Formats: sequence, structure tokens, C-alpha cells
Amino acid sequence: MDFQELATLRHQHPAWRLLRADHAPLIVSFLEQAFVIPNQRSIDQHSLASRLEDLLYSLHQTLGDNQFPRAASAYLDEWADNSNGWLRKYYPQGTDEAHFELTAPTEKTIEWLNSLGKRQFVGTESRLLSIFELLKQVVEGSETDPQARIRELKKRKAAIDEEIAQIREGQLDLMDETRVRERFMEVGSTARGLLADFREVEQNFRDLDREVRERIATWEGSKGELLADIFGDRDAISDSDQGRSFRAFWEFLMSPSRQEELSALLQRAFDLPPVQSLEPDRRLLRIHYDWLEAGEVAQRTVARLSEQLRRYLDDQAWLENRRIMQLLRGIESRALTVRDQPMSDFVLELAQATPELNLLLDRPLYSPPLKPRITNQILLEGEPDSDADALFNQTFIDKARLLAALRQSLRQRASVSLGDLLQEHPLEQGLAELVAWLDLATGHPRSSFDEAAVQLITWLDSQGRQRRASIPLVVFSQ
Repeated sequence: MDFQELATLRHQHPAWRLLRADHAPLIVSFLEQAFVIPNQRSIDQHSLASRLEDLLYSLHQTLGDNQFPRAASAYLDEWADNSNGWLRKYYPQGTDEAHFELTAPTEKTIEWLNSLGKRQFVGTESRLLSIFELLKQVVEGSETDPQARIRELKKRKAAIDEEIAQIREGQLDLMDETRVRERFMEVGSTARGLLADFREVEQNFRDLDREVRERIATWEGSKGELLADIFGDRDAISDSDQGRSFRAFWEFLMSPSRQEELSALLQRAFDLPPVQSLEPDRRLLRIHYDWLEAGEVAQRTVARLSEQLRRYLDDQAWLENRRIMQLLRGIESRALTVRDQPMSDFVLELAQATPELNLLLDRPLYSPPLKPRITNQILLEGEPDSDADALFNQTFIDKARLLAALRQSLRQRASVSLGDLLQEHPLEQGLAELVAWLDLATGHPRSSFDEAAVQLITWLDSQGRQRRASIPLVVFSQ
């Protein structure tokens, strides 16, 4: 970084402005307590202002009333102003109450200030091992020689066999308490860092959404050129390293088996005595659900971008239809104005007129119309040719029974896929019941569809034959 770049960052970057602010201790301490520590993505204005009022009251008791004399709502509006950019103030859809959320630069500032404090101990071994492991993954994953990869796998297999032999002989190598604490602290730091990264990813998508709205508002060219430009930017973000990494992370996290495995690993780690001596934050046990919530916010931002494009297309279609109606009204009004003018003003002269021949024999001869003869006939009741019982033997799917089975499964776990649910409660009415499950999933408030993953559903029909259906991965959550 050169001098000019640093000078620009000093005046324009929100993180640097926060460090230079007169009330930086108040801002950082309050925002960390309100957003970072409880992992709150968004807080309504009334609740946030009430918490700030309580903090200001306690500060007035110790520092005097001259310190921080303004109202809490005024401070919040100042922190959310574009000149500062420490908070984002917005109105969620369907409500008229303002909400606030932390910006990515503010969270980076809080994280950096936390790193200035003295840590319990500096874990160097775990980081060194992480560097070695990452380098191995890079080198081995980029190796194009099959023989070299086979040699590495054999070497790894020999090391595993040797370790198994030592365990069978009673030589069990356990990790000491220092290493356990060090690695657990590294896990907690990385897990909290992921939440901070989500805010930056969400901000990037939000910036794209803002650019799309600005471009639509000022666009004067054709509709096709605008859509090509917008979709080009959208594909560039999706195909970038950040976009591919976020998509891979989201697919990994959406797997029910991965969620259950992560929950079990966290619980086993918290049960270890060295970890309990650290008195860890119990919220870390549900950190993967916080990741899911943060990822859903980024996904909703992408959905708003798609909705904005759809609304633009609808508006363009309405404008084009309005233009057509204006042209038709213009033609009608013009016809009314010239209705009383003589027709000689509108006679056109043809350069080469062609006579129209109308021969007498070309006309058809007269044919008298036929008079229909209606015969009186008594209508008799007919006999049915097919059985009408099929119209009354319809299959009824009891959705209340399906909802009861879903609630019973969610009481035992945080999330469950439709495939696992149907293993516990097999299909009784075949394809019709499977369609009812999919209809139930579309209306469920906490269900998600993953088109990239596919589940195979099997059942037996009324004749005892096995049927199969391939559906997207459907996950129900509490």
C-alpha cells in the first residue's frame, strides 16, 4: 500500500473512520454487546434504542450527564448515516419499523480490536499443522501423475496400519490437555470468523443489487442489452472464487448428515475436561445453525436481485402495452377528426389501374334452401357402457397425518430430509402421498429445496411392485 491509498482509506473507509471517532469506545463496546456476542443479524429500532438508553444511563451515573447528551435514536441514526457506515438501517418487507444490522467493516474493526488484547496463550502448533495440512491438500490435489498419487496414498495407508498395530498392542497416543485447549480455541476463532465473512459476502451481493437498481433507473438503451449486462455481472460473481467457495460451503452445510456429524463432534469436544476448563461459550454448540441463518440472509439478497429483474421485465411489458394503446387511441382520435371531411381529399391515384372483370356466367345459380324434416321421437334411457365406480373411489391423502409424522420427527432432531422421513414413515398411498409430501414442503415455513442434490424414493404399489421416483433434496428444519 502506498501513501495515496492509505490517505484515501483514512478518509473513506468506515473501519478507519470508526477508529478515529470521538466516541469509538462507546460505539465499539455497544455494537459488540448488541450484535457480535449474541450473534444478532438484525435488531429493530425500538429494541436497539432501548438497550442503548440503558447503557447511556449507566455511563451518566459514572461519567456525568455532560457525556453523551444526545438521545439514543439520534446516535443510531448518526452511526447508520452514509458518512459513517457503521450500521445499516433498512425497512424489512411487510413492516414499517426500521431495523439495524452491523456492517462488514464494523465487524472487522471489532475483531481487530479484540485481537489487541492479551490472549490466554498463543497457539502456534495448531496453526503450523494447519499450514502443513493445507499445503498437502494443494500439492496432492494438483498432482497430475497417477503413480505419484498412488505412492502418497500407500504411504498414508502404511502410516494408518502402523497406528492400528500400535493401538492393538496397547500403545494409545493421546493428545495432552494443552494441545486440546489450543485446537479448541482455534476452532472457536475460525467459527466466529466465518460469521464475520458472511457479512462481507452478503454486502457484496447487496452492492450488486444496488448497482442493478441504479442501472435500471438510469438505463436508456434496449431491454436486451440491459439484461445481458446485468446477468453478465451476476454470472461473474457466481463464477468467481468467492462465489464458488460460498456455493460449495452452502452445499456442504445443507447436508443433514454433515449437520448431525458436526453437532456430535461439537458435543464430544465440549464434554472433554480440558475444554470444560476453558469455560467455553455454549453458543458454539449451535454455531452451524448460526451459519445457516447467516447463509440464508445472503441467499435472500440474491432472491431480491432476481425479484428486481422480474419486476423490471413486468414494468417494461406494461410500458410497451401502454405505448400500443396510446397509438391505437391516436388512430381512433384521428379518424374522428377527419370523419366529416369530403372523401375527395383522401382519394389516391394509381399509376396503372387494372380493370376488374365481372362476367355474368361466373355468378352461381340459385339453389333453394332445404327444409329440415323433424321426426317426433321418444328419447329412451340408455344403458351405461362402463363402470362409474371409479369416479367415486378417489384416493384421499390425510395431510394432518403427514404433519403429525413430521412434528414427531423434528422433536427428536433439528432437521430431517424427506428421504429419511419416508424411511421412518413409508409411503402408504404411493405416488399420490409423495406428491402430498412435496406440496406440504412447499408451504412449510422452514423447508428448503436443493436442486443440485437428488434423493431416490422407493415404495410398493397396490400390486406389490416396487416403484421409484427421483426428487430434489428436501430438508425440514425446526
